Amino acid sequence: MAKNIFLIGFMGTGKSTIAKVLSKECNMSLVEMDERLVEEAGMSINDIFEKYGEEHFRDMETKLIMTIGKEGNSVVSCGGGVPMREVNVEAMRESGTVVYLQSSPQTIYERVKDSTNRPLLNGNMNVEYITKLMEARRPKYEAAADLTIITDGKSRNEICKEVIDKLN
Repeated sequence: MAKNIFLIGFMGTGKSTIAKVLSKECNMSLVEMDERLVEEAGMSINDIFEKYGEEHFRDMETKLIMTIGKEGNSVVSCGGGVPMREVNVEAMRESGTVVYLQSSPQTIYERVKDSTNRPLLNGNMNVEYITKLMEARRPKYEAAADLTIITDGKSRNEICKEVIDKLN
């Protein structure tokens, strides 16, 4: 079975964009975790958080990671919180390579400032809050990653080429 490529990183680092390009370049399936969870739940992530709470949403993510691990041959755009759980990291490592896409807080703010579907940033859409949240998550991202790619100031094609080069 072909291995998976898991893209992790904070929201707005380009996981979805890069996953789309990479899946085409590598002739692999594309799995957009958040989209698949929304589809399965029949409601938005905001609604899942509101109705069932963050813990329930994180459980849904873990189940999905396990399923993807069995399917294989996918480029997976992971939700920003996926690497916070050790069980998710172990499952990703067993079935593929974990690529950490890293961006500066300023870059992330520029990319997500007009977004309304980021429950963790609701009421906190500013560089300071993003920096705080990123710093809290950084050790988990770094510990989970097989590769780290800095995305600031690079085109999607440059980022994909860097990922492919490092995987080879």
